[in-house]
Amino acid sequence: MTQKCVHKGCGKTFTDPEEDCIFHPGPPIFHEGQKGWKCCKPRYLTFDEFLSIPPCTTGKHSTVDDTPKPDPPPSSEIPEDIPPPPKPIATNGVAQNVPPPRLPVAAPTNAPSPAPPESDSDDTSVPVPPNTTCRRRGCNATSPAETKVSREGEDCVYHPGQALFHEGSKGWTCCKRRVLEFDEFMKIEGCKKKDKHLFVGSKKDSREEEKVVAVRHDFYQTLTSVIASLYLKRIDKERAKIDFSSPTTVTLDLPTADNKRYQTEIPLFGQINTEQSKAKIMGTKLELTLVKSDGLSWPTLRSDEQRTSEIIQVGRAEPA
Repeated sequence: MTQKCVHKGCGKTFTDPEEDCIFHPGPPIFHEGQKGWKCCKPRYLTFDEFLSIPPCTTGKHSTVDDTPKPDPPPSSEIPEDIPPPPKPIATNGVAQNVPPPRLPVAAPTNAPSPAPPESDSDDTSVPVPPNTTCRRRGCNATSPAETKVSREGEDCVYHPGQALFHEGSKGWTCCKRRVLEFDEFMKIEGCKKKDKHLFVGSKKDSREEEKVVAVRHDFYQTLTSVIASLYLKRIDKERAKIDFSSPTTVTLDLPTADNKRYQTEIPLFGQINTEQSKAKIMGTKLELTLVKSDGLSWPTLRSDEQRTSEIIQVGRAEPA
């Protein structure tokens, strides 16, 4: 029997309950305009970027939503123990009124710029992958798991406007309904209808991959290892390639979820143990743990960088 997974970030249809499910186990967090998930670190300003945050946990599909509820917003009621306003102060026998304290006024927040409009229809020459989610906001329909997807009899009900979050209420700019809970917001039915879903878009909407020329990096070291950080956001873990096969060079091919790619070869200052060295992809960076093969200190990460006059101390200095 085909069922739909209700885990946040998954939403796929499945028949095998033992199939792996990649999802967000934590509730969504919306704070001062930023949007993200409690279970992982990325935070974004626009709702479309929030929806593109890759799930962080692998488990099993479920038809029961066990996501914890988000923390309740702080109460706006005035506590009873606040002291009354000060009384007029007498100066030279004349009472003077003390103006009440000025309350801070929240600065107006700039609304996020609207996302570019979606293409009107799919390119019929591009096959629809199985379990693909419709790109129109508020639709959330997924294509069947079959290899060949029939496009007959589809109804796409979606929101043409932008997500709107204001003082705890959530809704869409294209319709009037407002709710407090994120789960209820995701269930607000679309207000516009088309006869076909938008699974792949059209060729004219496809963007060429942007080449990243350089990224910021830093490093620190111990007696045995060099730990280097290369700052690049939203690296695609599934497609990223990190090659430690050479003891003097690390080769990187890092595509990102926002259609960028960083490719480079890092000539290392010293030699590394290729079998013990490893990499870890995070939300905003790539962390390399380079295990030294000789235990010497590295004044720079790359062999082609200019050395400084600093003496880098690793480990603990021995007492004289």
